[in-house]
Amino acid sequence: MIAAMSRSGLTAGPVLHPVLRAILSKPQPAVMGALNVTPDSFFDGGQFMAPESALAQAQRMIVEGADIIDIGAESTRPYGGMQPISAELEMERLRPILAGVVALGVPVSIDSMKADVTSFALDAGALIANDVWGLQGDPAMAALVAARNVPVIVMHNRDRADPAIDIMKDISAFFTRSLAIADGAGLPPGNIVLDPGIGFGKTAEQSMIALARLDELRAFGLPLLVGASRKSFVASVTPSEPQQRLGGSIAAHVIAARNGARIIRTHDVAETAQALRIAAAIEDKR
Repeated sequence: MIAAMSRSGLTAGPVLHPVLRAILSKPQPAVMGALNVTPDSFFDGGQFMAPESALAQAQRMIVEGADIIDIGAESTRPYGGMQPISAELEMERLRPILAGVVALGVPVSIDSMKADVTSFALDAGALIANDVWGLQGDPAMAALVAARNVPVIVMHNRDRADPAIDIMKDISAFFTRSLAIADGAGLPPGNIVLDPGIGFGKTAEQSMIALARLDELRAFGLPLLVGASRKSFVASVTPSEPQQRLGGSIAAHVIAARNGARIIRTHDVAETAQALRIAAAIEDKR
């Protein structure tokens, strides 16, 4: 049951960082609202580049039920076409936005693979690091989050999809390496959230396998985050553009919650929050 899994996630495993403990205190999964201040993100690129637009979107997501606002200033497009940018440009995009969003009072996470950008955002009040390369990209990231004693989302990633591999074995091996890096840097296990990286370095089939078998990752004893919002695996089942994938995103997120996800990252906060609450309420009637 979703509610039972959620409550058990608070007591199992290491003692959680206070920020994570507060976020995960509800019976249903926490909702992370995705705020992309980029011109090229696959779904909402360009919509929130202006500071006033970004702040209004953050306010809207909080009203709709977001427990975390995840701000990213570099597209990590899992479907290819990503154009890497410098840390300086990433910080330039964040500078006029971060303080205003932090002031709204909901925990802010910084979606960056660069330690310099993450440090900049933490200085501005962000409370969580979200690393799409799971501490295995920038060699300075693990030491940074350990020194700052902040929670970090460790996401599985690959340079390219390989349909021949066992994706669950690959995810588990990746997380084992990431946790060894974290341990070597002195980062407490209770500061870590694991994200299987739906769509990143995976075929559509592998993304769906990761969702279906998400509960296997609970063996790590750490909270799990899933972000399946608007991603292309939905189109592999029902051909659609990102703007037409709300139903598929909600279905994937409800299944992820049933399979142990404690945080759901989404572009559609109101609909996702409602779906998770209703699913939990129905499960409680069993």
